[in-house]
Amino acid sequence: MVKSRRVQVLLILVVLSFLLIHFLPCSNNAHMEEKPSPVHILILSSWRSGSSFTGQIFSQHPSVFYLMEPAWHVWVKMYQNSAKVLHMAVRDLVRSVFLCDMSVFDAYMSSQKKKSDLFQWETSRALCSPPACDSFSRSDIITAGNCKTICGKYPFSKVEEACKTYSHVAIKEVRFFDLKVLYPLLTDPSLNLKIIHLVRDPRAVFRSRENTMADLKRDSNIVVGSQKTKGEMGPYNTMQVICKSHVEIYKAGSQAAPSFLKDRYLLVRYEDIVRDPLARAAQMYRFAELHFTPELQKWVHNITHGKGHGAQAFGIGSRDALRVSQAWRKTLPFQKIEKVQNVCKDAMDLLGYRLVQSEVEQKNMSLDLLFAQKSS
Repeated sequence: MVKSRRVQVLLILVVLSFLLIHFLPCSNNAHMEEKPSPVHILILSSWRSGSSFTGQIFSQHPSVFYLMEPAWHVWVKMYQNSAKVLHMAVRDLVRSVFLCDMSVFDAYMSSQKKKSDLFQWETSRALCSPPACDSFSRSDIITAGNCKTICGKYPFSKVEEACKTYSHVAIKEVRFFDLKVLYPLLTDPSLNLKIIHLVRDPRAVFRSRENTMADLKRDSNIVVGSQKTKGEMGPYNTMQVICKSHVEIYKAGSQAAPSFLKDRYLLVRYEDIVRDPLARAAQMYRFAELHFTPELQKWVHNITHGKGHGAQAFGIGSRDALRVSQAWRKTLPFQKIEKVQNVCKDAMDLLGYRLVQSEVEQKNMSLDLLFAQKSS
């Protein structure tokens, strides 16, 4: 009986030794071959600042899963609240998207939702190629129009499935007004977050907002309250809040910034992008740890050197981007320019935009003279 037990113990030891020898090395190898942690990119901007185009620079990259303004769903569902109150909900949604956990949309969308119910889903090349759509290749440059026509009838589960297959997750968002709200994400060990802060000349933003006032009405009400959007000063009240937020974000990101922001905050002016698209796209790609392929270089050049006038308010198409960016100088009355400069003076001073002093100066200014200081 004792001998039998000894034999059993020996057999158990032999089996355990076999398992340790053959399986532990495999586990170690598997650990060594794990994929690197995804890079998370937040394009932080405000409405009518060229953020949709800048988002496309990332969306068209074959290594990037991109979503345009996912927090739109939060603001639509909870429109009775102020932007400040909604900051936490927006931040939580953005974090979940970065981690490819799309169940966060359950709180804001129908239980019967499809991929095509996601706000501006067709602007994401990743949702227009496998595994989210089988009609295009992942290396294709895909327009929103072509995608919307062909790729809409796929289940919402494809959004999360696709997200998990990319090395980079990028989000373009216009619903943050305070960088400090994002500090928990910047210190979150599960995220590798980099922030691109995109700004544009407030006078150009104001002129563009005038052309899309009806589309932005709900958002403006959330930003400043419905009472302050009324009357002649309504548009300027909104601009004042937007400009102030850019000042605060820039100061928090670059002046006495906390150590966890080192090499993770980049300020980019839209005017610099359209003046030298390839150089600025290359700068943003380096910051995001992405390779600027020849195909993407050609696309960036072509889309910024077209003959279009940017007539479609929310469309992304080939246009003369440099000329369109300066259209406000010829179309915005000087009286309005003065008012915008008054409410946005601090932002213009800090971000390097030169004040216009007269109508004559307004008409005669070259692009270089619009800047109070050279681009970094």
